[in-house]
Amino acid sequence: MGNSFDINNLVRENVKIMKPYSSARDEFEGFDTADMIFLDANENPFENGVNRYPDPQQMSVKAVLAKQKNVKTNQILLGNGSDEVLDLLFRAFCEPKIDNVITLPPTYGMYGVLANINAVENREILLSKDFQPEIEKIIAAIDENTKMIFLCSPNNPTGNSFSDEAVAYLLQNFKGLVVIDEAYIDFSKKESWSNELDEYPNLVITQTLSKAYGLAGIRLGICYASAEIISVLNKIKPPYNVNELTQKRALDRLGDVEKIKNEIVSIIEQREQLLKALLNINFVEKIYSTEANFILVKVDDANKRYGELIAKGIVIRNRTTQPLCENTLRLTVGTEQENMKLIEVLKQL
Repeated sequence: MGNSFDINNLVRENVKIMKPYSSARDEFEGFDTADMIFLDANENPFENGVNRYPDPQQMSVKAVLAKQKNVKTNQILLGNGSDEVLDLLFRAFCEPKIDNVITLPPTYGMYGVLANINAVENREILLSKDFQPEIEKIIAAIDENTKMIFLCSPNNPTGNSFSDEAVAYLLQNFKGLVVIDEAYIDFSKKESWSNELDEYPNLVITQTLSKAYGLAGIRLGICYASAEIISVLNKIKPPYNVNELTQKRALDRLGDVEKIKNEIVSIIEQREQLLKALLNINFVEKIYSTEANFILVKVDDANKRYGELIAKGIVIRNRTTQPLCENTLRLTVGTEQENMKLIEVLKQL
């Protein structure tokens, strides 16, 4: 299949023929800027650290990511959170009212929301009882207008990763894009699929600095894909979609490799402690295995327990309305103190 993938069959016609907006900073590249006087972008000339427009291509951040993740800078697109990256994928590849995508509930709710916003049909194929993709059903749901399949692995809200065989099968047999959302990959023993970029031309990976990197507040999402796919997304992204403060803060944090590693180790240790402690809570009926920074548990009455926890000042996520998730609660791993408090309160209920 590798050879028969042609990105030109996927890109929307209007995107193929459009000319991207060219910002003042896009037109001026490749010069030594140290002594230049910039009178091109109608900026306020008084220096305050953010009076100039940010780098539209975020090259400093991309250079660090490329090195750390062993990819090329032209295989990276940065967005205002992963949500912007996902939205750009819809806008580049899905013709409204004609095309469709496949999602695998229970999963991250934004895929369905973005499909609705972009007037793209969302074909939902439920995961199996053990939360794995149902390959035969997915293949049966594909037609010539299916542009993307969204796989969240480790999956939110279930916490488990999808089998490598299932993912590889879809990459080899689907002519559209396989989008793997790896928001929680840092908490998993599995390797990122970004190592396979050169193997699969239809592979798209999204990651984020919101979870393991602790930067949810700066909104920085990452897309890794072939240079061809990235160039299509670059064509339609807003020129200055990642602001200067976000770029600076991301650079600071990405430089702190040891600190990030230690925090991840701590979160995983705390997750294991929580898993053990949950075994002793009498109304917890099932604890699902997890490779993320949260735990999904099945309880006797999710709505009741959710209300009781709120009353005690603890906010968790009630997932009982999600398919296959009746009476489940999703608990994020907090600090040691927060987790101890959670367990203490659960024991009292």
